[in-house]
Amino acid sequence: MDNGIEGIGDAITGGLAARAVEPDHGESASEHSETHCLNCSTELIGTHCHYCGQKAHVHRSISAIGHDLMHGVLHLDGKFWRTLPLLIWQPGQLTRRYIHGERAKFVSPLGMFLFGVFLMFGILTIYGASLSNIDIGDRPAVVDVDAARAHINTQMAEVQAEREAVDRRIAIAGSQPGQRARLAELAQEAAALDERIAEMEFGQDSLELIGGPAGEANISGTNISTGWARLDYGIQKINENPGLALYKLQANFYKFSWLLIPLSVPFVWLLFFYTRRFKMYDHTVFVTYSLAFMSLFAIILTVLGFAGMGIPWIPLAAVFIPFIHMYKQLRGTYQIGRISAFFRTVLLSFFCFTAAFIFFVMLLTIGALG
Repeated sequence: MDNGIEGIGDAITGGLAARAVEPDHGESASEHSETHCLNCSTELIGTHCHYCGQKAHVHRSISAIGHDLMHGVLHLDGKFWRTLPLLIWQPGQLTRRYIHGERAKFVSPLGMFLFGVFLMFGILTIYGASLSNIDIGDRPAVVDVDAARAHINTQMAEVQAEREAVDRRIAIAGSQPGQRARLAELAQEAAALDERIAEMEFGQDSLELIGGPAGEANISGTNISTGWARLDYGIQKINENPGLALYKLQANFYKFSWLLIPLSVPFVWLLFFYTRRFKMYDHTVFVTYSLAFMSLFAIILTVLGFAGMGIPWIPLAAVFIPFIHMYKQLRGTYQIGRISAFFRTVLLSFFCFTAAFIFFVMLLTIGALG
């Protein structure tokens, strides 16, 4: 129940955030009887005041608040329903038309991106899908260095006593004639004992390195020292409570998902660095619409997966549909041939994994820094 309420809250927040960055231009307005702007008293010549921009007609009813909420969350206007089909089936045409100035007809790239990301995390919350639910297995082993050192010292004393006994037997055998075979056996036994002593000495040295003065050592391999005290402390806390670290990773993905846009744009620029036809703005619109589609596509896969529908096909769809969508968007946006678009899509797929890895490392660093 709590997950459902939180998920609905996330979806509403995302819709309102998307609506906040989305301009109203080109949307239909209700009939109104006002002749002057209620905000600045300027004479009206349309559905909006040409001086301050306020709508000519303002609501004064409770039902209107509900209408505004649903309108903000779901974008229930012509712009959304014109944008969504193009985003799915003709992403290149949508991107090109928006770049070339057809703005009032479509939901902006940032509006679609925010709506998709917030809705995706809302759906995940409703279904209770959280990284913190992942079973991380056994906790790293913690060694009591003092106890381990005492154990090794005891074994070392026993082996050294045995080695001294072998030396005495060697001295006795050497003083007697005809003991060559016996001496050879004793020499092999002494060599084996020397090897065991060397191993124990190496164990003692290792304990000194990982234990230090504290008398306790974590042997999980996660005691990383970067020289940055705050980051080292964060890494230590991650090691102590990995479940909380996974939760923070998911929360940071939720908060900093917008970083995927500036991280991805330079990679798209590399595909067309040799030409001045396309600007960084063009690449930004391309990336943002693409990320918006990927988040909506992830929502569809999540719902199908939890509903138990098409599970055998979900991994294949997760691989091939994003590739096909990027191919169509590249070809339509930049007006390039099939072969050129295919090879650029292959490169872009590799760039996507690179950007995702950088983004993941950034999230880990942000989480470690608290």
